[in-house]
Amino acid sequence: MSVRKVLIANRGEIAVRIIRACREMDVSTVAVYSECDRAALHVRFADEAYAIGPSPPRESYLRIDRIIEAARKSGADAVHPGYGFLAENEDFAAAVRDAGLTFIGPTPEAVALMGSKTEARLAALRAGVPVVPGTETALDPDVPDEEIARIAQGIGYPVLVKAVAGGGGKGMRTVTDPADLLNAVRAARSEAGSAFGDAAVYFERRVVRPRHVEVQLLGDHHGTVIPFVERECSIQRRHQKVVEETPSLAVTPEIRRAMTSAAASVARAVGYTNAGTIEFLLDESGHFYFLEMNTRLQVEHPVTEMVTGIDLVRWQIRIAQGERLDIDPALAGTPRGHALECRIYAEDPDNNFLPSPGRIQQLRAPSGPGIRDDSGATAGLDVPIFYDPMISKLVAWAEDRPSAVARMRRALAEYVVSGIKTTLPFFTWLLQQPAFASGQFHTTYLDEVLKSRNGRPFVEPTPETEAVAAVAAALQIALARTSGGGSVGTTGADGALANQPSGHWKARARAEALR
Repeated sequence: MSVRKVLIANRGEIAVRIIRACREMDVSTVAVYSECDRAALHVRFADEAYAIGPSPPRESYLRIDRIIEAARKSGADAVHPGYGFLAENEDFAAAVRDAGLTFIGPTPEAVALMGSKTEARLAALRAGVPVVPGTETALDPDVPDEEIARIAQGIGYPVLVKAVAGGGGKGMRTVTDPADLLNAVRAARSEAGSAFGDAAVYFERRVVRPRHVEVQLLGDHHGTVIPFVERECSIQRRHQKVVEETPSLAVTPEIRRAMTSAAASVARAVGYTNAGTIEFLLDESGHFYFLEMNTRLQVEHPVTEMVTGIDLVRWQIRIAQGERLDIDPALAGTPRGHALECRIYAEDPDNNFLPSPGRIQQLRAPSGPGIRDDSGATAGLDVPIFYDPMISKLVAWAEDRPSAVARMRRALAEYVVSGIKTTLPFFTWLLQQPAFASGQFHTTYLDEVLKSRNGRPFVEPTPETEAVAAVAAALQIALARTSGGGSVGTTGADGALANQPSGHWKARARAEALR
């Protein structure tokens, strides 16, 4: 079975990434787009493009019927879901299969099984893989409050209340005081119902100060499963990953062998095919526990590609075609150098990371040795309000971690984006923190250190920026004196600026210089 034309049921940087892989394989591509994405980069890159509805996701990128219709119209014979939207929706995978198309991902049955956190926990237990202590099934919605309290007490505090479906921190609450338990359960159920259409929750003991370590894997239709070197994903803000790297400084060769073997065991136990990721919590004593499985390509897949030289998207397509995995397990499981990824978002880090939609006036991505920028943005395009505001994934590779971090810092300094706020200043700050440099962090490290900053700006004035500010202010004053016969004491925009106390115009000019 040969894949000739792929419809990408996604947008942004991941759609561009998939299109590039298809082009290298001489496979035609079909993009789909909503109203606000009519001029988006993935639409320009694809060989064909079809409109699928208005801008809100529920009216476009989440419309299974419209995506299947676009596939039929275009003559596509395969569909790649990317990640997010419908990527882990078993109904979508089944609809693609029922339409006679190839789904470039796992089977609908595997998506359904591993998409349920409670069912996935049971699958891990059957495979002999340790799980975090907790309930093995969802809490019955009619269970009395007294029983809920008894179950939590038996697991031990702190307790995590977690949604059975979905992820990304939605439908999740940490409870340290038994008095807060019932309110946390109600809040988690409400949020899970709104986010995933499934209000079911379960309990898990919270592992204190763990690291989040995951294992990428590929499985073919002939029973072969290949696990890859681990990824460190502990730098998280509100349960959302913001920096990923490979390998992990906390993983010894012995832990790596045990962890990758455990990941492969879970995948084999459920007959998993295509790309997937097993996520683990690693405690301070070196013990790891199965957390969940992501039945799709991960956002952070580029760091794995950089240290192994293996193109995961190409292999997704090859596996979907029925090819056998002939990857050397030693190549997949042994890191060559070190890679890390920063997720660049259109967010204002100085305003609680609120989204910063709008038109990108200028964008100049960094380049040079060891730098990769996976982006779906370009100058002149708008960042819409309707979708995740990530504009690119900046990846740096080098022979060792200190060199990779230094290379990333250089790349961040070269990255230019204007017209919107971005998280570039935040990453510049983060990579300078001693705990990051030493690798002494955990899943709550970033939230803790952000809280301790008390809202201080991420871009602090330096002697150089002060000098630039002074020059800018002087130019403003000179312009005020010479334009339209005005003077320093006149009214109007320039006159008003020149008439302010020196601290005022220095602050104004400094702000302009730091933009």
